[in-house]
Amino acid sequence: MESRESLSVDEEVAALSRSADRDSLFMQANLLLPGQPTPLVVRVRNLSAGGMLAEAVVRGVVEGAAVEVELRNVGFVPGRVVWVGEGKFGIAFDHVVDPQAVRRQVVQKMEVPPHISALDRPSYRRR
Repeated sequence: MESRESLSVDEEVAALSRSADRDSLFMQANLLLPGQPTPLVVRVRNLSAGGMLAEAVVRGVVEGAAVEVELRNVGFVPGRVVWVGEGKFGIAFDHVVDPQAVRRQVVQKMEVPPHISALDRPSYRRR
C-alpha cells in the first residue's frame, strides 16, 4: 500500500483546475508583462476556464509574474505565470473565462458575403 503525502487545499484546487476541460486551438493573443510598454503577441495552444498554454520566445516571462492576456471576445484577463518551459509557459487566470466565447468567431457586417446580406432585406411580393 502506497503512502500519500497530504495535499494542501491550494494544491488540490490546482490539480483539479489542471485536469479541467481544455480546448486545443491555435490563435493569437496579446500579453501584457510588467514593465513592458507594449503588448507581446503570443500563440494560444490550449485554453480552459482557469488558464492557458501560451507559446512564444519571450524574455522576461518568469514564474509567478503577474500578467494580463487579451483574449478575443473576452478582453483583458489578469493572471499569473505558473510555469515556464522552452518557448512555452502556462498562465492561471485570476477569474474564470468562457473558452467557447473566446473560440467564437464574430463576423462584422462588412465581412458578410453579398448573397447572404441580401437575405436580411424584406421581400415584397406583387399581387
